[in-house]
Amino acid sequence: MMNRVALHPTIPIGGLPPYLVLRGAYVGSPRSIRAFMSRRNPEQYISTEHLEHDLEGQSVRGGTLTALAQILKSLLEMGSTFILARLISPEDFGLFGMVIIVTGFLAMFKDLGLAMATIQRENITHAQVSALFWINVLLSLVITLITAGSAWALAWVFEEPRLVPIALGLAGAFLFGGLTVQHEALLRRQMRFGRLAAVEVTAMALSVGLAVVVALQGGGYWALVVNSVALAVASCLGVWIACGWRPARPARAEGLRSMLAFGADMTGFNFVNYFARNFDDFLIGRFHGAAQLGFYQMAYKILMIPLRQINHPVGQIAIPALSRVVSDPVRYRQMYLRVLEKLLLVTMPLGAILVAGADWIILSVLGDAWAPTIPIFAVLGLSIFTQTIGNTTGWLFVSQDRTREFFHWGLVSSGLVAISFALGIYWGALGVAIAYTALGIVLRTPLLLWFVTRRGPINMRDFYRTALLPMLAALGGVCSLLALRQLVVLDSPVAMFALAIPTCFIGALLALVALPAGRRALYDLIALARYIRAGRDISESTGDTP
Repeated sequence: MMNRVALHPTIPIGGLPPYLVLRGAYVGSPRSIRAFMSRRNPEQYISTEHLEHDLEGQSVRGGTLTALAQILKSLLEMGSTFILARLISPEDFGLFGMVIIVTGFLAMFKDLGLAMATIQRENITHAQVSALFWINVLLSLVITLITAGSAWALAWVFEEPRLVPIALGLAGAFLFGGLTVQHEALLRRQMRFGRLAAVEVTAMALSVGLAVVVALQGGGYWALVVNSVALAVASCLGVWIACGWRPARPARAEGLRSMLAFGADMTGFNFVNYFARNFDDFLIGRFHGAAQLGFYQMAYKILMIPLRQINHPVGQIAIPALSRVVSDPVRYRQMYLRVLEKLLLVTMPLGAILVAGADWIILSVLGDAWAPTIPIFAVLGLSIFTQTIGNTTGWLFVSQDRTREFFHWGLVSSGLVAISFALGIYWGALGVAIAYTALGIVLRTPLLLWFVTRRGPINMRDFYRTALLPMLAALGGVCSLLALRQLVVLDSPVAMFALAIPTCFIGALLALVALPAGRRALYDLIALARYIRAGRDISESTGDTP
């Protein structure tokens, strides 16, 4: 006989999680399952009313927590790479990489853009989120079956039977990923970034720990499989604990078609962008061989490390924040331009270091054998001046529900990127870097700014005015680095690189202090830092962005 759930008489009902209050329900019965799947008042996990009085403060504090989590995850990633590289053979890494060719492509379709649809919508119902949840679960099941079914095809293509268990193992990660999508989206929608940060760091720490244990036991490539699957499982459990929302039973929901169209456009953009971003690797490898491709890929990889650490956490905050104020054009414009200015004040001086100190960076990080990477890295470093602005325009398309235009821009942009690669391939990897950077500065970025400002509260003049001060700061950084080269000559590139970082930012700081607008920007940064610590509404501390 099945037991009924008994509640301890001394424990108040309010002190228990709602899904444990199953009076009169058999454990495992349809009634108890319905009670678990439908927590009381699901709208409390969807509503964003609590953000109305302090959206800016929530954004800044959330950005701080996300940045800290990003730093911790990066340290965990670097630490795990350092340890696992010494416990696992290059051959096992190679076997894992062969399967990643398939799973990396399928990962683009893991949520069909439906997470962003949940985050972006000003008003969304429990029924709609539930419908999206079940679509994500069904999609993850399909991708799981495709990944598992491709195992034997991969083994045949690469003539390597060990790929079969690797692919079968990784397939399970997609299933747990589908169960994670909407809960994570709801946490982002409500800007619960502290909870998300805790989940992400904890899940990564657990997965890395398990991977190291398996590697120490001689598990080889299984350590890498365990790392991926454990991360997916821990993330799934974490967001279900952090977010109390539970889906309703599968059913139709009104207004779902527009959300599916939103997600389809997001997926379409990612799809065309994926092929454009990998076309350069194909051309260089095909016409100039593995060595030049290695130099090019390494330059791009090192370039993206600092950009991802900065742009990713800011973007995670900006999209839900902007989506909440999209109906208030004045506030929307002020918020976006304020974030853009602060972002450029960091990334443009950083670009100055990457360009003017390319030789110090490459020789310090990679050694003399990678010297041919230096000019490629320096040229790609110039693209930072346009990449940051370009990345933030995606926030505008998404938050304003203009994903169809975003997809159309993706088609145009991918075509221009592919043309630049084709024009530069004759001169090898350096030619590709020059053509890509030049076309981005001269044509692609101005065209993008025109495209995104055709609608909405932001105009082209806003971009140029906002970028002017950070560009002057970057110029101050470049001048200080040129002076450093003339005044200090050390044999160690590591020492020169260590000197270059503070020298560049001191030069940028002096350039800002010399201008009234620069001093206002610095005061704004200081005020933001103070109000992060105080936990107050930052709108009280500073003036509006012009």
